[in-house]
Amino acid sequence: MHKETHTAVMLNCWNQKLGEITFANKPSEFHKLIRKVSRFVTEEKTVVYGLENAYGYGRPLAVWLIEKGCAVKDVNTALSFAQRKSVPMYQKSDSYDAEAVALVLINMLDRLPDAVPDDKYWTLSQLVNRRDNICIHLHRLKNQLHEQLFVAYPSYKKFFSDISRNTALYFFGTYPSPEHVTGLTAEQLASELRLVSHNSCSVKRAEKILELVHTDGQTKRDHQESRDAITRSLVTDLMHYRNQLGEIEEAIESILPDFQCTLMTMPGIDMITAAKILSEIGDINRFSNANKLAKFAGIAPVNFSSAGKGKDMCPKQGNRRLQAIFYFLAIQMIQISINGTPRNRIFREYYLKRVEEGKNKQQALICIARRLVNIVYGMLKNHTEYRNPE
Repeated sequence: MHKETHTAVMLNCWNQKLGEITFANKPSEFHKLIRKVSRFVTEEKTVVYGLENAYGYGRPLAVWLIEKGCAVKDVNTALSFAQRKSVPMYQKSDSYDAEAVALVLINMLDRLPDAVPDDKYWTLSQLVNRRDNICIHLHRLKNQLHEQLFVAYPSYKKFFSDISRNTALYFFGTYPSPEHVTGLTAEQLASELRLVSHNSCSVKRAEKILELVHTDGQTKRDHQESRDAITRSLVTDLMHYRNQLGEIEEAIESILPDFQCTLMTMPGIDMITAAKILSEIGDINRFSNANKLAKFAGIAPVNFSSAGKGKDMCPKQGNRRLQAIFYFLAIQMIQISINGTPRNRIFREYYLKRVEEGKNKQQALICIARRLVNIVYGMLKNHTEYRNPE
């Protein structure tokens, strides 16, 4: 499966190559595959399609084949890679890769999962990925703006602790360097900032800003106009991506009710965390029990042994993004709130118990993450709300 073209190899049950075809990755060309395969189909043969990337570049083809009533299997890339490497003379081409996928399909037909590209989960995954990319851009832009403000306004953190807020962005976009506030009174500055700060900027605060700017001294240097242009450009980009982030989060909020998700009833899981969990897990019915979900997330230990000797070790496989979500959720469960009480008393006691038994802090957190997998699995499977244990 590729972005522009797909290559398919047809094998029979004796692993004999019957044919090969390369076609464009667009629905108008998919009928060529069906037509090619139909030449080798008889009454005694059943056609099964195996796609190495049924949820990525191969998703349009998978959806099209399923709508046509075809049997479609999802072939894990690790299986096809092992098949390619299992021969004495290793090759690498689209034709050879497609044949390796077909061999895995024949040899592991009963164990391969059906390809189920659900539009609902796919759309949610796209929204979550888009939000993550926007957050990365925002973080990068904020760092660049900090670099500019550190030179122009050395004391800028004393009057705007968060430079990504509306009031700070307005101020630095309008006054990118101290020379622009020359002759400006506190009343004038307060009246301007009051419009964008929801009437929270007082004259006293405006006086403090002007006083800090004055005490910083002369910061103007040659080509100051060019650096002012950079600051204004960064402010414009920050405002743009903040608006984009709001739109994406509204889209996520509007699509979540379609999943009948109850994860947000659990302390520590907000809308974004619930959306990330759903986008990584997909349809919970893919997993027959919580143990398989834990293995998918790379949280369940794996036994490495030989001749009766070995030990359980932390796996390096699995969905690393989903593992990180459960791990940081475990950290939130054992945190102590401002008033000194644990955020979740049961998990806090369980954490301390594991530490007393000799486990280090990271191992204890993984134990909590494993218990969280059981809870999340039950909530998604049965659409039940979280209940604090007595």
